Amino acid sequence: MPRSKPLPAELDPSARQLTARLRRLKEHSELTMRQLAGKTGYSAKSWERYLGGKSLPPREAVEALARITGTDPVPLLALREIAVDTWGRHRTAYPHAEPPTTPSAPTPRHPTEVPSSRPAEPTPGRLPHLALAAGVAALAVALLAAMLLMLRLDDDATPAVITAPPRSTAPSPPPSYTCRITRIDGRWSAGINKGRTTEIGYGDTGVDVAEAQCLLRRAGISPGGIDGMFGPLTLRAVKAFQQRAGLTVDGILGPHSWKALRG
Repeated sequence: MPRSKPLPAELDPSARQLTARLRRLKEHSELTMRQLAGKTGYSAKSWERYLGGKSLPPREAVEALARITGTDPVPLLALREIAVDTWGRHRTAYPHAEPPTTPSAPTPRHPTEVPSSRPAEPTPGRLPHLALAAGVAALAVALLAAMLLMLRLDDDATPAVITAPPRSTAPSPPPSYTCRITRIDGRWSAGINKGRTTEIGYGDTGVDVAEAQCLLRRAGISPGGIDGMFGPLTLRAVKAFQQRAGLTVDGILGPHSWKALRG
């Protein structure tokens, strides 16, 4: 998504600030939408909606982006909670502008009708309700102001430096892996990591992850794509396999899990 694309004018202020901060994290990381989707488990189209201000990202998506960019997720999650509270009310209050109407001529009074000079009596219970609504609105404004001040102080702090590899003239495509399932000496192999049993877990990448993804697919459990990224889908597949094989369900592929996969 281009950095210069403006956010919708009707976007709630809290949601606008959250979206702007998520955009900055994505730009500093120099990840493409496809790479961001692979590392967080949320599709590229979902991230286009989140970073375009069209919908609020789930809590897990915010935590995933903070994790892969080395950012403290607490301020982002606090701002998201405010945006969740105000998102629906803001859109309900301003769905669209009402079209102008042509004033109609006043209805003539009956000759015997005499206008009353007596002021209308207030509706019983209306004043307490108005006072309560005003108090709630004042409290919401105070909480929003305090949160914005906290976020501003957080922005003033020195940001964490994210070291990224030098950019080339054209972004290199993510590596692709091909599963070549064979049976060698009674053990299954996908022909990617030369039979290694290196311990891997959530967040790891590379040929060992791709080998495990191929063997999980051979076992009838889908890990998502064979992309060499140990993301949420691969984690779920590993836990499902460990449970089926009677192993400790910890989501980490160690020697016992590798042995069961290759068995």
